[in-house]
Amino acid sequence: MSYVYRIMKVAVGSHNPAKIEAVRMAFSAVWPNEEWEVFGTAVSSGIANQPMSDEESIRGAQNRARAARESAGADWGVGLEGGLHCVNERYFDCGWIIVSDSAGNEGIGSTARIIVPERVMALIHQGKELGDVNDELFGVKNSKQHEGYFGLMTKNAMTRAGTYRDGVIVALSRFVHPHLFDE
Repeated sequence: MSYVYRIMKVAVGSHNPAKIEAVRMAFSAVWPNEEWEVFGTAVSSGIANQPMSDEESIRGAQNRARAARESAGADWGVGLEGGLHCVNERYFDCGWIIVSDSAGNEGIGSTARIIVPERVMALIHQGKELGDVNDELFGVKNSKQHEGYFGLMTKNAMTRAGTYRDGVIVALSRFVHPHLFDE
């Protein structure tokens, strides 16, 4: 008896190493006995560079997931979109994740939320992106491709890759238990 062995392709709608690593860790955690080829591809989010609502971030993640899967001819597409979200006049940083499969099914997840101080928001309201503000205030370079805001604020107790990993796992729950979503 012969078995057909196939490596599943997962296209991430970004070249950001933290996001690609998060997706690799999540797929490997959920399905440890499968082999995954996880790679980044440049696609447009179709939204502003600095999303300012959950809805905008979700739309960007959805656009990235679909475009990544389709452009790469992959089995799976993953879109990760960080954004700022106002709750009771306070802003929070959060990432949204959409995972889509080749049948067009979509899972959705998010990272934890972390408060953004007024000092940071003042710079963002001047037109800067959170990643650039992080670099400026913390004296680092290209933090959005490394520890991110979560890492900087928590002394790396939580990192961008780690929080996105958890959000991708949440999005994958739709595929772990598909019978609960089928109508």
